[in-house]
Amino acid sequence: MTENDDAAIDAVTPTDLKARIDNGEDVFILDARAEGDFEEWHIDGENVDIVNYPYFELLDGIPADLHEDLPDDRRITALCAKGGSSELVAENLADAGYDVDHLERGMQGWARIYEYQELDADADATVVQYQRPSSGCLAYLIVSDGEAAVVDPLRAFTQEYVQDARAFGADLTYALDTHIHADHISGLRDLAAETDATAVLPDAAVERGVEYDTPYETVADGDTLTLGNTEIDVVATPGHTTGMTAYAVGPVLFTGDGLFTESVARPDLEDPEAAKDAARTLYDSLHGKVLSWPDATVVAPAHFSDAATPNDDGTYTAELGDLTERMEALTMDADEFVDFIVSDMPPQPANYEDIIATNLGRQSPDDEEAFELELGPNNCAASEEALTN
Repeated sequence: MTENDDAAIDAVTPTDLKARIDNGEDVFILDARAEGDFEEWHIDGENVDIVNYPYFELLDGIPADLHEDLPDDRRITALCAKGGSSELVAENLADAGYDVDHLERGMQGWARIYEYQELDADADATVVQYQRPSSGCLAYLIVSDGEAAVVDPLRAFTQEYVQDARAFGADLTYALDTHIHADHISGLRDLAAETDATAVLPDAAVERGVEYDTPYETVADGDTLTLGNTEIDVVATPGHTTGMTAYAVGPVLFTGDGLFTESVARPDLEDPEAAKDAARTLYDSLHGKVLSWPDATVVAPAHFSDAATPNDDGTYTAELGDLTERMEALTMDADEFVDFIVSDMPPQPANYEDIIATNLGRQSPDDEEAFELELGPNNCAASEEALTN
C-alpha cells in the first residue's frame, strides 16, 4: 500500500482502460454497482480481476471483508454506473492506503467505446468492422468507388459512420439493417436523415409492423443493390427472426444474427411461443442457404460474445469452412439442432421489448433514453454450451 498525500484521484478514460486490457496488463477492478447490475454485465478479460461490492456499503470506508479481496501491490480501478460514485469509492480506497484510480464516466463511458478495424478481405470494396466491446455489437462500413453503405448501424454512433465515409471520400448511399434488432437501437433512420443514404429493410422485417414516418425501401431474397464498383446481394435467412437477412459483398457474407463466429442465433426474441418452429426455420436457412456458400466465405456477424476469439488483426470474422469444422451445431441433424437450441437459451437482452418497439417505429425515445435502453450484453446468440467440437 501507499500513503495518501491528499492528491486528486486519477481518472482513467474508458479507452485507456481498454488499451491496458488489450495490451495484456494485469487489471484489477472494484465494481461498485448493485449486484444485479454487475451480474447483468461487467468488464471481463483473461487478465482482468474484478470484485463487486455495492457503493452504498462503501460510504463510510472500506469494510474489513473487502480488504481481504483487494491487492496491496497493484493499482485498483474503481467504477460505477456513471463515474460519480466511483470517485468517492476511490478516495476511500486511497485513504486506506491503496494505489487507485477510477473509471471516467463509469460503465456509461465504457459503452461509448467504438472501435474501427478494416477487414482483410478479397472484395471489390473496403470493408470496415465497427466493434462495441461493452455489448459485443458489430456493424460494417462498405466503401466502393466513392459510394458507401453501413450494415446494422447503431443510433449512438451515427456520426462515426458519417465521418468515416467522408474520410474515404465516399457518399453514404445505403443504410441497411439485417433484421429488427432486439439488443440495440438501430441507426437506420438517423443515418438516412443525416445524409442522402437510402434506408433499407428486408421485406419480411417490415411485415412485423414497421411504422416509420420517414422513407425507406425494402429488399427481398435474390435482390441486388449496386454500390460503386461492387454489388450487395440479398440472402434471406429467417430463423432468428422472420425477417433475418444476410448481405453479401464478394466473399464476405454479413450474416447479422443468423450465424456468429462462436454460436448460432437464438430463435425466441420475436415470438417466444414459436421458438421451436423458428429454430427449425433457422436450421433450414443455415443448411439451405448459408452453408452452401464456399468454405472460403468470410462470415462477418452482427455480434460477438466473450466466447468469441478475435483474429490476429483484432477482427471478429471466420471462414465458413472453419466454422463448419469446429461448430457442433452446424453438423447436427434437424431434430437434434432444434432440441439443442431451445433447451438452454440465455437471458433475453435487457429492455428487448422496448428496443424492438423502437426499431419498429412504435416508440420514440430521445438519444439519452435510447442509449440507456441498450446498455448491457446483446444476448442474441443461442447458448454457447457444447456448440463447438
